[in-house]
Amino acid sequence: MSNINPGWTQEELKIYLLLYSANADLLESEEELDLIRAKTGTSDFEKIHTEFKGDNDFQSIKKIQSATRAHGYTKKDIAGLLSEMKEVFLSDGKYDLLEQNLFRMLKHILN
Repeated sequence: MSNINPGWTQEELKIYLLLYSANADLLESEEELDLIRAKTGTSDFEKIHTEFKGDNDFQSIKKIQSATRAHGYTKKDIAGLLSEMKEVFLSDGKYDLLEQNLFRMLKHILN
């Protein structure tokens, strides 16, 4: 099992969250990945993407919770992250039921 306390920077957490969002419908579109790269502009994308692909859903949720707590995000910070996640959901022109459900779940987990 991979480390549940990943020790990510805020930028790495953001990349992971956006990748998690992009995979809500089990398909990573190029539009979604391009948007994530543009929003993060960091060389950590490939490292975090590889880590994400190796994690199961339980690990992903635990890592997100742990990293969010470790950084002490405020309600305003979380609202900003949720807004960026919604952009990823909409970047391929669809906002299907799986994406809507994941958004609600992440909103609940992060708040």
